[in-house]
Amino acid sequence: MEFKMNPDGSMTPVNDAGAQPGAQPGAQPAQVHMDPGMGPGQSQSLEQGQSGAPTAAAGGDVIKDSDTANFMADVIDASMQVPVIVDFWAPWCGPCKQLGPALEKAVMQAGGLVRLVKVNVDENQEIAAQLRVQSIPAVFAFKDGRPVDGFAGAVPDSQIKTFIEKLLDGAKPPLDQALDAAKEMLDAGQNEDALNLYRQIQAEATDNEAAIAGVIRANLALGDKATVDDIVAALPDELKSKGEIAAAISAVELTEAAEDAGDIEPLRDAVAANPTDPQARYDLAMALVAMGRHEDAIDELLELTRINRAWNDEAGRVQLLKVFDTVGPTDPLTVAGRKRLSSVLFS
Repeated sequence: MEFKMNPDGSMTPVNDAGAQPGAQPGAQPAQVHMDPGMGPGQSQSLEQGQSGAPTAAAGGDVIKDSDTANFMADVIDASMQVPVIVDFWAPWCGPCKQLGPALEKAVMQAGGLVRLVKVNVDENQEIAAQLRVQSIPAVFAFKDGRPVDGFAGAVPDSQIKTFIEKLLDGAKPPLDQALDAAKEMLDAGQNEDALNLYRQIQAEATDNEAAIAGVIRANLALGDKATVDDIVAALPDELKSKGEIAAAISAVELTEAAEDAGDIEPLRDAVAANPTDPQARYDLAMALVAMGRHEDAIDELLELTRINRAWNDEAGRVQLLKVFDTVGPTDPLTVAGRKRLSSVLFS
């Protein structure tokens, strides 16, 4: 079976047994946006080969294998109801084995809002030729019967997430809705409820970055330092380095640093008596952190960095970054504070 592009961008089958794959007169190739950052080694030519095949995830109608004969029903028709991602792969393709499981995981987490169709190019060369697939893995996204986006090569999980989010047009999967609800609870001080919800999410998605970070922050808010320490100690290094988890660990470290802070007034007097004393200003900043007065703490840590950046292995800047992690990257305090820090560092 061959396909042609209609003027509106949709695709329809053409029953022409004598036509060569990809050479139908007048047909326009489906366009795919190739990631400009793709470099050597991130995709493989269709002429290469090696043994092995990616393992298909159990996903029912959400994830399925397809072929040229069923492409119309599985992709074109299905995309009229829900976005369909098509993954062109082959058993010998190394990058396909990296991308395939990541795609399947992301699609499953979308909770049915998007589907994944896997097409083996070795067994379905006609449809691969029609879509001008020249290297694999190659991924196309279909909506309303036509291809709307795509990329080539094994890309990071973050790029896959962004790719799917664009297809959803603002619709949020159940997992993301639950994470939003848990964060709202935590922000509102409903720490026990937030912890319970984060734990439920983690039970469904054991390595979800936001859920793990949420469990750490909720336990920290509840004052359960022993549990926090156990959780952090058990995390593998690759998870500890992920953005949201690293930020949650920074919040733990900041809390530890502020535990021994003294009364605020004597600390203010010490700074007033000697404004250039880095230790006095540091102690005041940590006391403000302990009180939850992050804006005032940022002011003191910025001033400490300005007057003596190198003091105590740049303690002012280090603790300032932990404050930013604690309040969150999009918080106005963080946004403004980072601009002020850049001004101090590069002035």
